[in-house]
Amino acid sequence: MCRLFINADPDLWQTRLRSVRMDGFSTSIRLENLYWRILEEIAARDHMALAQLLTRLHGELLEAHGKVDNFASFLRVCCGRYLMLQLAGDIPQDLKTSIRGLDADAILARENRRLDQPAALSSVA
Repeated sequence: MCRLFINADPDLWQTRLRSVRMDGFSTSIRLENLYWRILEEIAARDHMALAQLLTRLHGELLEAHGKVDNFASFLRVCCGRYLMLQLAGDIPQDLKTSIRGLDADAILARENRRLDQPAALSSVA
């Protein structure tokens, strides 16, 4: 089992620091190359540059929660959720389908139902 992970391209887990300009300020974000690749794919789906996607995510996160404690961790979770939602069939694997055009409320409702299922099953046992 571990060979699937151990023998992967080591470049995937190497970190890269990128400087990004968001809302007029320069900042640096350090992520593993795997996450940069996924974020680039997400940005490309909506015809955005990576910096545009990061700025939008940061702005909407700030608007929704009033602060951003650990943006790099948030980005890693975004990547994981993107892949999980693809596996669940909520985000089409066809890269020509934009993320922006998806029904976020319906996807979040389905995801919440899936997350509630294991808790409901364990409470029966």
